[in-house]
Amino acid sequence: MTKFETLGLEQPLLDAISDLGFESPSEVQEKSIPILLEQDTDLVALAQTGTGKTAAFGFPMIQKIHAESRTTQGLILSPTRELCLQITNELKLYSKYVKGLSTVAIYGGASITEQARQIKRGAQIVVATPGRMKDMIGRGMVDISKIDYCVLDEADEMLNMGFYEDIKDILSNTPKEKLTWLFSATMPKEVASIAKKFMHQPVEITVGTKNAGASTVQHEYYVVGGRDRYAALKRLADANPGIFSVVFCRTKRDTQRVAEKLIEDGYNAGALHGDLSQNQRDLVMNAFRKKQVQMLVATDVAARGIDVDDITHVINYQLPDEIETYTHRSGRTGRAGKSGISMVIVTRSEQRKIKTIEKIVKQEFVAKKIPSGIEICEIQLYHLANKIKETKINKEIDAYLPAINDVLEGIDRDELIKKMVSVEFTQFSNYYSKTKDLNTSDSSGERSQKGSSDGGNSGSVRYFINVGERDGYDWMSLKDFLRDTLNLEKEDIYNVDTKDSFSFFNSDAQLTDFILQTFTEFKVDGRFINVEVSKKPGGSGKGGRKRDRKRGHRKGGGNKSFKGGKKGGYGKKGGKKRQGFY
Repeated sequence: MTKFETLGLEQPLLDAISDLGFESPSEVQEKSIPILLEQDTDLVALAQTGTGKTAAFGFPMIQKIHAESRTTQGLILSPTRELCLQITNELKLYSKYVKGLSTVAIYGGASITEQARQIKRGAQIVVATPGRMKDMIGRGMVDISKIDYCVLDEADEMLNMGFYEDIKDILSNTPKEKLTWLFSATMPKEVASIAKKFMHQPVEITVGTKNAGASTVQHEYYVVGGRDRYAALKRLADANPGIFSVVFCRTKRDTQRVAEKLIEDGYNAGALHGDLSQNQRDLVMNAFRKKQVQMLVATDVAARGIDVDDITHVINYQLPDEIETYTHRSGRTGRAGKSGISMVIVTRSEQRKIKTIEKIVKQEFVAKKIPSGIEICEIQLYHLANKIKETKINKEIDAYLPAINDVLEGIDRDELIKKMVSVEFTQFSNYYSKTKDLNTSDSSGERSQKGSSDGGNSGSVRYFINVGERDGYDWMSLKDFLRDTLNLEKEDIYNVDTKDSFSFFNSDAQLTDFILQTFTEFKVDGRFINVEVSKKPGGSGKGGRKRDRKRGHRKGGGNKSFKGGKKGGYGKKGGKKRQGFY
């Protein structure tokens, strides 16, 4: 595999890379860095969010800049304050061994005079949001008339946010002979017009397929009645214990409403939208990065600049007004070599939009059913049992054990286990036993899977397996493990759903005896791997076999590449209406 040493980077940068623990460049880095180092050229790079674009332009800029001069030589424009700060922090890490190099962030919501002072002290690289940069140029606080390099990062995002005129005004203050490097996830006509107007014969590189979504993301959709969106969201969360997700809504009002309902129901949720102050945004985002918030409900504009690698799910509570925006939403998961799932909740009248999105992201969706109450109870029961098993014993309870043993005297082991599990499970079971099936009568549509999921002699069978994410598996690598172990074709294993310590998968019913026999007394590294037919089979998502295409074998996302209540508040679990185990 290609190493950073072969890309032409100098020793100070290689030392910084070594400190950061990264070994191999990502595809966009491998393609961009040699071109930008060896050629004085404009560049258009199309690559998804989370593929390591900051290092792709950051290393060449740092290496080419003259650190001994205090003149501003590089300008990087990014759409949001969060992304601006993130790029700045990363460039400081990359340039830690380059003596005298200074990178300064310019963004709204902070002291403009302090930012001007930092630039005056000498900033060879300025990272800025368009609005604040235009303001500082107008006040004569920054001079970009001598820059050699200009980067437009997340160009499509900036244009979607209405920064076209600002970008045009900013670029008019830069020298014509500068080099412009444009990085974007998609190439709409507005981005193409920027390239045509401000760039000269740019080299174009594409990572993956132009405008396509990341191959590490599985796309699913669920058809429900219009009034059942929130109930469907709750079930999807409950069916995925340990979920760490961004939930997208179209409007600020819906974002706040959904977040408040989740908090009221006891979930770790937070809202992120344009009506929040900068301080409120910072509080919510910091809580999200620390995973104190597990479900971040956001508008598209507010979510721009979120850069968190461990997001397990993106949930489209509503589809965006601009279908192309879906690419950016789904790109929030499946980052840094890990896999992710993008879920879409749609009504029957919206189903046609799925085909349009498939053409844009160049990937097929799996049509799945909203989990039933019984399925969710089964998942949560396994999760709770494992949680008890993995809990570390607090030695401070030793002093209380004699009294506790007196209280529990006469209860045998099996009865004690049932009582322990029932403490939380009964409340959960009681809630879902009274709920209806949320799937619309025709939600199977044209993509329905052959057979049923009843575990009989025909159709599809759902299995339970006692390995999951904690064992280093995601849905891609577990599917590969099952296919390799069973020596089956790629279509024979589908609808793989990994949880923290266990998982589910489907196969056709005629394979049941073979699968169960294979996993009898089956060990991996001395540990028994158990497979059994799920007691309450489900999840036989429609379209499973044909549409569950093989992905690359990845175990644990170990790719070491640069990847780079109250209004506005967030709530913690444990509310009086809480319905889930976390």
